[in-house]
Amino acid sequence: MISILIGIHILVSIALVVIVLLQMGKGAQAGASFGAGSSQTMFGSSGGNVMTKITATVAVIFMLTSLSLAYYYGSSASKTIMPGTVTAPASSAPIQPTTNATPQQ
Repeated sequence: MISILIGIHILVSIALVVIVLLQMGKGAQAGASFGAGSSQTMFGSSGGNVMTKITATVAVIFMLTSLSLAYYYGSSASKTIMPGTVTAPASSAPIQPTTNATPQQ
């Protein structure tokens, strides 16, 4: 199930990038608005065409798959990566201080 969700997420993300790159920007006809008789305003409102609706739909699917994957991978059994107890390595003999130095008089 999770591999299918990851596959859908990858396909939707690629589709979202392609759809956004295919759209024409709002200022794409800025040069035409300075006397070339453009029928569109430079930064005015434009009607919701098919590409904007497709973009919104794919973006919603992308957000839903992102939230689903975050919920799945965030709900693990252990909330920490640290172990419950830490054990010291066992040593064979205790460390004794060395007294090789001669005292100064």
